[in-house]
Parts: sequence; C-alpha cells; structure tokens
Amino acid sequence: MLHTKTSPIFRSSIFLRNYSSKKVTLDEIIRVDHAGELGADRIYAGQMAVLGSTSKGPLIQHMWEQEKGHRAKFEELIKRYRVRPTVMTPIWDVAGFMLGAGTALMGEKAAMACTVAVETVIVEHYNDQLRTLLEDPECNKELMEVITQFRNEEQEHHDTGIDHGAEQAPMYNLLSNVIKTGCKAAIAISKVI
Repeated sequence: MLHTKTSPIFRSSIFLRNYSSKKVTLDEIIRVDHAGELGADRIYAGQMAVLGSTSKGPLIQHMWEQEKGHRAKFEELIKRYRVRPTVMTPIWDVAGFMLGAGTALMGEKAAMACTVAVETVIVEHYNDQLRTLLEDPECNKELMEVITQFRNEEQEHHDTGIDHGAEQAPMYNLLSNVIKTGCKAAIAISKVI
C-alpha cells in the first residue's frame, strides 16, 4: 500500500518528530537552567564566604536566597521530566564558588560587577528561552511562568548590582566581558554535555 501525506502512518511520523523535537528542546532548557542556577547559587555562596560579615552581607544573602529557590525549582523539574543533568555539574559547582569568592576578594564593587555581568547574560538567556517556548505556550505554560519569574528576579539582581557600584569596580569593562564570555561558554557547553 502506498502511503500518502494524509495517511495515518505519515501523520503519526510527523507527530513523533514534533514530539521528539519538543522533548529535546525542553530537556535542553531544563538542563541548562539547572546548571545555571547551580552556578548562581555557588557564586553567591562564594561572595557570602568573603563579604558575609560586611555591610553588603544582607544584600548578598537576599539574592542568594532567591537563587537557592531557583536551584530548588530546577532540581524538582530535572527529576520530574527525567532530564539528564550536565556532566559539568561538579565543575560549575567549584567554578561558581571561585568566581564569587574571587570577585568578592577584589572588593564589594567587583562582587557587584560579577553580579551584573552574570545577570546580564542570564536575563538575555531567559528571554531567548521564553521566545522559544512562546511557539507553543500551552504546552510549556508552567515552565514559561517559572522562567518569567526567575528572569524578573535576575533582572532585580542586575539592577541591585548597578545601584551598589558595580560600574565603579576596577577594570569594570574587562572584568564584565570576561565573566560574560565565561557564562555564555558555560551555557553552550551545558546544552550539549
């Protein structure tokens, strides 16, 4: 029997390809965001280790508490959707802490510059994901709501960093560009491995 475009077998194969494509996209989003929120949690842990007893301690603690909530949500989603975490998790754990502690050791303004650089990349990344998810908003409604809320909180962290002198950090442009490049590389790596 010859199968035409209207045959049930043809329609089933299109459905399976579309389903498979959506699953790959969903897995990638959850894996990358899980890795990113782990990294953010560790950055603030590093900043708190150095600056926790300073006047910036409560501010950093507030942002860290939000990041802990973000990480917990993606821990839940990674289990619920049975998504394989990135194999880079142990490296992002250590690298995040080192980035947070290292910039905090450079001073409060450098720590805020780190926050601004990271959150700039993350807000752009979340906006890109939202545009992708808008292609099928009903299918991914919960994930869109989560990402929208977290994107807004990341923007708040960015703005807080600006308000607390990030742009006055020594070599701000260099520091910011290095951190942004590292974040973009981490996102790209986490998508595939």
